[in-house]
Amino acid sequence: MFRNNLKIAWRNITKNKLYSIIKIGGFAFSVSICILIVLYIKHETSYNKFYPNVDRIYRIVSQIPNGDDVMRGLSLTAPSAQAIKDEVPAVEQTGRILPNPLFGAGGNQLTLGSKPDNYYDDGFVYIDQSILEMFPSPIIYGQLVHALDNPNTIVITKSKAAKYFKDNPVGQQIYLNNDKSKPYTITAIIDDIPRNSTLYGYTFFMSLAGEPFYPGEQNNWMATNYTVYVKLKKNSDPVHTQDIIQKVYIEGHLIPETLKAGGTIKPFIYQLKMTLQHASDIHLYSSGIRDDKVSTLNRGDIKMIWAFASIAGFILLIACINFVNLSTANAATRAKEIGIRKTIGSDRKSLIRQFMVEALCYSLISLIIGLLLAWILLPLFNNLANKSLEIPLLSWYFIPTLIIAFIFIGSLAGIYPALYLSGFKPISALKNKQQSSPRSSMLRNGLVTFQFATSIILIVSALVANQQVNFILNKDLGFSKDQVIVLRGISTLSQDLGSLKNELKSLPSVADVSIGDYSPVPIDGVKRNGNSFSLDDKKDVQLPRGAQFWLVDDSYLSTFELRLSEGRNFNPTLASDSSATIVNKTLVKQLGIAHPIGTKINNGQVLTIIGVVDDFIFESLKEESGPVALALGNSPSLLSIKVKAGHMDQSLAQITKVWDKFSPNQKINYSFLDEGFESLYQDVERTKNIFTSFAFIAIFIASLGLFGLATYITQQRTKEIGIRKVLGASSISLLKLLSSNFIKLVFIAIVIAVPISWWSMNTWLQDFNYRIEINWLYFILAGLSAILIAIGTISFQTLKVIRTNPVDSLRDE
Repeated sequence: MFRNNLKIAWRNITKNKLYSIIKIGGFAFSVSICILIVLYIKHETSYNKFYPNVDRIYRIVSQIPNGDDVMRGLSLTAPSAQAIKDEVPAVEQTGRILPNPLFGAGGNQLTLGSKPDNYYDDGFVYIDQSILEMFPSPIIYGQLVHALDNPNTIVITKSKAAKYFKDNPVGQQIYLNNDKSKPYTITAIIDDIPRNSTLYGYTFFMSLAGEPFYPGEQNNWMATNYTVYVKLKKNSDPVHTQDIIQKVYIEGHLIPETLKAGGTIKPFIYQLKMTLQHASDIHLYSSGIRDDKVSTLNRGDIKMIWAFASIAGFILLIACINFVNLSTANAATRAKEIGIRKTIGSDRKSLIRQFMVEALCYSLISLIIGLLLAWILLPLFNNLANKSLEIPLLSWYFIPTLIIAFIFIGSLAGIYPALYLSGFKPISALKNKQQSSPRSSMLRNGLVTFQFATSIILIVSALVANQQVNFILNKDLGFSKDQVIVLRGISTLSQDLGSLKNELKSLPSVADVSIGDYSPVPIDGVKRNGNSFSLDDKKDVQLPRGAQFWLVDDSYLSTFELRLSEGRNFNPTLASDSSATIVNKTLVKQLGIAHPIGTKINNGQVLTIIGVVDDFIFESLKEESGPVALALGNSPSLLSIKVKAGHMDQSLAQITKVWDKFSPNQKINYSFLDEGFESLYQDVERTKNIFTSFAFIAIFIASLGLFGLATYITQQRTKEIGIRKVLGASSISLLKLLSSNFIKLVFIAIVIAVPISWWSMNTWLQDFNYRIEINWLYFILAGLSAILIAIGTISFQTLKVIRTNPVDSLRDE
């Protein structure tokens, strides 16, 4: 019987070619999109899960009041890791990461042994040996155990070893930023860090063992620069453990050490809270946490995972709806077959089996084609999502998953048509009097409405995402990012930096030059920090406000065109300006300063405000930039050049010539600040592109079903159309007659889709501190698009029938 059911199923598939193509095409496209989204979700949810004992690894997140808000961060003190390991019974191991560029992490100039040439590279980070053990990588050369136990040792990844060395480099020495007094010895080569690892992006791992970065730093309980990871003992309760960690950190050390050093306990110290974040949650659940790296835009978001999973489900449902609609609408063509089969003894169960076999055949063919489509589209999707996904054909779970998917999809799409078609009465079916029931027509209308509601939601999503991207890229940031060239690796020039700056400023194409690592755009190599500020005369009673504290030169304001609203710029010739500061309006407001010029503020040192600049955006537009204070100082690893408009190629040639004069053994390394800004928002751009692509696919699949449904309905009403034409009906009136019901359904879909799409996109926009307002125009455009698509799809088939000679349609039997 099964073989017979297969034969009949194949005959019906090949007999009704148009309907089969629509069913299979819709299924195949939806399956391919589902495969791609599942691969994406699997990758996003796999972060750190491949490490052994990851179920016991956490990082410590601190929470502290910041005005009316709560600031969550990762920066803890240098001695905290050892104290937690020694004094918290549930903690088996602790490890620190120091990603702060202030201490030499991030980008550096690299010199190989005694060779004169040096190269700029990034991915430098300081870590404890225990971090390598918590997050182990396959070893290529050397030994992972004790690799970073000694001072001035470094572990590098395979790709960096291949870039700089021909053979095994273990035991060789490198220098950073021409500091010949501090050679780093390579102790091990590890495999490249996978993308789904907490350590991804780091390629040079420097030891934290040895001398402090400044006197007393390793015992300082007030300076917070380290990210601390803990590995708990088996069967430990993380909630109870984090309470003990908080008690040890604050009551056991922070307060006593502060009092011991003669400091004052600020009220906010008692509100400081320590929490544990599981290592597998870091990628998707870190919204609002100041991360290890300067930019936090490239981490994941669990909300996007749910959004993509929902889109995959909706697209699959749209394809299933096409199958149900076409199967039930085309019921009349199967009526006599069902009547004959029932007359000769077939019961309803055997008919249901027959129709389910047909549905499973459609599902199997669609799955095979969909898998092929997914393989073809994967490079495009990888480019779109910035991933390196692969179809796991050889994985043990892949084939069983496909089999389950094939059965599920086939059953989902086929169960209702099977029940509906098998319920025909044999006498009515043989007399061809089987009519479509109001219930089935209502179901079809409901499913078509669902299809277009989903499509409208995706169209609105694409429009809103597109406008948000344009808003970000064109927003007034409070500074100028255009025509600014950033040079990296200038710290190797040491005493020649002043001469380099002056010679560059003398070029006719250069407007200004600033030396400093605190660019407003958080690109690679840019530094960020955190200080607590209060009014100097209220430092013991006022709740301090967290703010950035940047060391800049006197050309900083003019190079980035920051707008000075009060006071003056720095003057290096004035000795008093060594303790002066320029603050933004946000810091003035948060500290409650009525007349800022001349006011003294305190961040551990007393600073006098000499100027106030308008607020400018120096963080991601997903976050509020907040307060900042500028001070005259030295931070010499980046140089920013403001170039006059036009002749960029000529300007670059002149700048390169000057650079080669000062640093003949070091290749110039430059980038454009505006391009760096745009690259920060590639994830938003990718979200927009993904939404747009999914919207097109959903509309295409829905249009396929609508086309098949319109084809069937117009065929059923061919004689009616012929009679109406004979009686004088115009083509426009006939088109209106045949399409009016579909247009009504689209209008109902618009009513349903508008509140859902408004809610979903408003939720997405909440992630952005700077965002657009959702305009009703988006809903109007989406609704009009759906109506035009529906009319265009229906008209193609209905006009064909309308143009048929009524004599031919009335003769047709």
